[in-house]
Amino acid sequence: MNIVCIGGGPAGLYFSLLMKKQHPDHRITVIERNRPYDTFGWGVVFSDQTLGNLANADEPTARAILQAFNHWDDIEIRFKGQTVRSGGHGFCGIGRKRLLNILQARCEELGVELVFETEVQDDQAIARQYGADLVIASDGLNSRIRTRYAASYQPEVEQRHCRFVWLGTRKKFEAFTFAFRQTPFGWFQAHIYQYDGDTSTFIVETPEHVWRAAGLDAMSQEEGIAFCEALFAEELEGQGLLSNSPHLRGSAQWITFPRIVCRQWVHVHDGVPVVLMGDAAHTAHYSIGSGTKLALEDAIELARCFGQHAAVGAALAAYQQARAVEVLKIQSAARNSMEWFENVERYSAMEAPQFAYSMLTRSQRISHENLRLRDPAYVADYENWLARRAAEQAGVAVPDGPLPPMFTPFKLRGVLLKNRIAVSPMAQYSAVDGVAGDYHLMHLGARAMGGAGLVFAEMTCVSAEARITPACPGMYSEAHTQAWRRIVDFVHANSDAKIALQLGHAGAKGSTRPMWDGIDLPLKEGNWPLVSASEQQYLPGVSQTARAATDSDLARIEQDFVRATLAAAVAGFDWLELHCAHGYLLSSFISPLTNRRTDEFGGSLENRCRYPLRVLRAMRAAWPQDKPMSVRISAHDWVDGGITPDDAVVIARLFKQAGADLIDCSSGQVSKLEQPVYGRMFQAPFADRVRNEAGIASMAVGSIFEADHANSIIAAGRADLCAVGRPHLANPAWTLTEAARIGYAGAGAAWPKQYRPGQQQLERNLQRERQLAAASTGLTPQQVAARLLEG
Repeated sequence: MNIVCIGGGPAGLYFSLLMKKQHPDHRITVIERNRPYDTFGWGVVFSDQTLGNLANADEPTARAILQAFNHWDDIEIRFKGQTVRSGGHGFCGIGRKRLLNILQARCEELGVELVFETEVQDDQAIARQYGADLVIASDGLNSRIRTRYAASYQPEVEQRHCRFVWLGTRKKFEAFTFAFRQTPFGWFQAHIYQYDGDTSTFIVETPEHVWRAAGLDAMSQEEGIAFCEALFAEELEGQGLLSNSPHLRGSAQWITFPRIVCRQWVHVHDGVPVVLMGDAAHTAHYSIGSGTKLALEDAIELARCFGQHAAVGAALAAYQQARAVEVLKIQSAARNSMEWFENVERYSAMEAPQFAYSMLTRSQRISHENLRLRDPAYVADYENWLARRAAEQAGVAVPDGPLPPMFTPFKLRGVLLKNRIAVSPMAQYSAVDGVAGDYHLMHLGARAMGGAGLVFAEMTCVSAEARITPACPGMYSEAHTQAWRRIVDFVHANSDAKIALQLGHAGAKGSTRPMWDGIDLPLKEGNWPLVSASEQQYLPGVSQTARAATDSDLARIEQDFVRATLAAAVAGFDWLELHCAHGYLLSSFISPLTNRRTDEFGGSLENRCRYPLRVLRAMRAAWPQDKPMSVRISAHDWVDGGITPDDAVVIARLFKQAGADLIDCSSGQVSKLEQPVYGRMFQAPFADRVRNEAGIASMAVGSIFEADHANSIIAAGRADLCAVGRPHLANPAWTLTEAARIGYAGAGAAWPKQYRPGQQQLERNLQRERQLAAASTGLTPQQVAARLLEG
């Protein structure tokens, strides 16, 4: 084959040397616009796992790179005058110029032709000139080739919200350092790492509006550098900042990050495949140091696919299929990390230890137990700190040792929860005429005895017409109150869990069959009339049509909620939640997808929230003042034109002002047009924003299914409680089971109990998991451990 690589960065060079090594008879040419020793940027970062991948692909190249690397294990976070350090992270830094020189030398050794100082204006002409059978488009994030064939590649390019500048310094840093500085204009942060014997990369970053407020947009390059030197003088200790971009004028050195995603990576022109690689195909934010990693691993995978497939088309299809999945994982983590740095202000109220933990776990690839594997002493110290803070805030005795974060106490108004785990409200469709019976006693009682701190009853309806199905429980008669009283008394007598009632009105989603008879389908007979914010059919052409609620309807329904609230107090519930999510009646007022009213309850978000807020205020006045109230919201409709996470912060603030103590952050189920993005802990970011922007306690829900998830969420301050649903259906004692799995012996009794991490048992459990994983994947336990460390 004749192969032409357009762009002599890491992707093009590494692929070329791997293919030449694999097939010495190939003619491979790399065309680069710069001179051999020109490069822009300072150092690049790899994890230890990436180095292992390089060693497996080409040992001489890996050896040369390893000899030039500066290695460190520690990450240091400097915030509000405090320094937090965590070890065991395993990173290596190398100068970008040095890396390229190593790859260039290896290419020349193997016989790859390198053509420098050649600007490729027309890839088709170059392909004809060299008689190319394959063109590799490794021409960087501003790829001309990607733009030229955009109809084939289908790129999405999103310019992000921070300005940043790549600088260097002669000050050497022992750890990968993140420094945060508050200014009158807003927050700045520096990402600092040493990459050779005497030089460190020094990236300064800040949101666009802060950059402009500081006047950096009007400064010269020299003035901008002087500003950064003064801002981070403590870190620089007298050293200056260096720029290697003298060709840039004014503020042009400050750039924004383009997030690039391509749906397709291969375009065929006149029978010649043109294949994207590296930044031309995708970008990953520098805050997790993965751009060069992705480029090199693209090269490894494409060379491997050509080694396994004789046909070019099959090799390219296998390449895209394999890399698209791996890149998506990295880009997802990189997006989480990038958004964290874009929103440092959100976390600025935290104390330094929690701020640092939040930063370390920002990508969600590193979890609580992953941190423990890396640095057990750091995690133990942090658990100690967090447990002390939680005990002080809850007004209970301070423990004499660390605690898993999910088992720290939490107090809201006068209610003390022994831990941070809640059993989600889950519809059971097992009531008779609205009466909760023996099934509910068993269902809720078992979960209360299973170790959770708080157990929610399913959505309980405030009138017969408010039910989702005829089998839903209610709170609109004396029989209902007494039935619930029996269950509440049982929970209180047989456990130290608290029990909550969630009140709601089904609205347009009412008068339907139980789930197993056809979810959301109307009853075959005996349907009752429905009301909603505006006239609608939840399932167009299938559901009943709900009429728009009148003023008299709204007054009556408000009184139904108040009556149910008073009954909940008589029944002895510890906690009350108002259901304003999932397209039910109150949710239908909030979402613009279902509220088309033109009166005082329609229009702006504030107007759409007006009626749900009115209901909450009336309930709060009727509910005991020493007991908390929460509100469940749909923080994202997952439909264009619907509620967004930005809206959710505003909604949370409004409910906080109306008397809510906590926001239960769910999402979706407002429209069948929704397109949610699922994944583990996929709704936790909504709880994070509500808690840290709206300044109200929050509860995270959705695909939280192991202790490590809950511990990570609570420890990072992303939520105050974690609601666990389906795992509690499968195992009523999920909380106790997870406690045993992580070696915590105190979950079965009331707070406080000493936490003994059981490190030997934990290590035995981890070793067993590695052995099981090795048996199923063909990897060694050590390789499995390395993969786990990488996330």
